[in-house]
Amino acid sequence: MLQTPVLGFAAFSGSGKTTLLEQLIPRLRQAGLALAVVKHSHHDFEIDRPGKDSDRLRRAGAGQVLLASPWRTAWIREGDGKTEPRLEELLERLDHRELDLVLVEGFRHESIPKIEVHRPSRGTPLLCNTDAHVIALACDEPPSSAPDLPLLDLNDPDGVAGWIREWLAAGRK
Repeated sequence: MLQTPVLGFAAFSGSGKTTLLEQLIPRLRQAGLALAVVKHSHHDFEIDRPGKDSDRLRRAGAGQVLLASPWRTAWIREGDGKTEPRLEELLERLDHRELDLVLVEGFRHESIPKIEVHRPSRGTPLLCNTDAHVIALACDEPPSSAPDLPLLDLNDPDGVAGWIREWLAAGRK
């Protein structure tokens, strides 16, 4: 059972989830919170540099490679290109002893509390209309219709960070 609070950021692609997180992380760190981020990607990606030892070992067939240095540690597990890792499994891999909050980007179908990032000008539907786990809506302008949720200004990362700190202090309700 995980004890670290988890807060997701859900939206359609191109809505600004990563940009918002990039603005929130330093503000939440400045407030004294130790953070982790779990990000979902629909695309293949490389985190190692071609030709380096760890990359060579992975390409040689190691299903898992753990790369460690005094500056950072990376765990690389090869997938089959079809099966998505479960969020629960990924969260279990984090060192929760050192964390106050886990921010999750993507994984929008998971049953975790989420802030929906929405830009009405993009013409995408509101996820909160069908997802009861959305607890707040971060928008660049108010949507024409929205459920009874806190509306956060997407262009005010200080305000969004303040709301997250209040949510944590209130016991993540």
